[in-house]
Amino acid sequence: MKTAEQFTSPPSDYRVIVPDGWFQIPLDPPDERDRSIVALGDLTFRGVDNAPHLKKEFMQDLQRKAKDAYRVGGTELYLSTLTVGPVPLASSLLVSVPAPDEWPRTDDAEELAEHLAGGGHGKGGEVDVVTLPAAGRAVRVRYKEAADPARQLGNTMPTTTLTYYVPIPATARWLMLNFSTPVDPLADQMVQLFDTVAETLHWA
Repeated sequence: MKTAEQFTSPPSDYRVIVPDGWFQIPLDPPDERDRSIVALGDLTFRGVDNAPHLKKEFMQDLQRKAKDAYRVGGTELYLSTLTVGPVPLASSLLVSVPAPDEWPRTDDAEELAEHLAGGGHGKGGEVDVVTLPAAGRAVRVRYKEAADPARQLGNTMPTTTLTYYVPIPATARWLMLNFSTPVDPLADQMVQLFDTVAETLHWA
């Protein structure tokens, strides 16, 4: 496995290892995205035959989120289907590559961290520079947002978001790993899991 410093030309792809029970939704092409959303809907509502309207609303919400994510450079979306007893460990990971004009033209993590903190992009949370084992230096931002029940299918707990901004080797572009969870009582434990997933990121 090559580290970021060993690339003299842009990598062709990335790899990230997620836990079993995280369902992958590719955001392109659309037909593959739609098949994945239907499959996740069937999995989520397996054995629940008396709530077709909830299943329809669930899939429509996923469609909206997937299309919105694709428009901002999203490549794939992962949604957790894990549970602890009857409690779902709701969480997600959106992988994206924003357009070049959305960020300062730099590949320096310290410069981007300063930009994010100074421009309010850190949203009042923690902004740090860390080193990932294979992907190299990255900006790590953690913050919490108030619940939005209308947009989050009735969720009333605050959402914790953890975002990694990772420079793509030999370019001035960035890969984003955007994790989130509305399970506020377990937010710290979920963030530990997110950090572990981020540490598996490597270039191919």
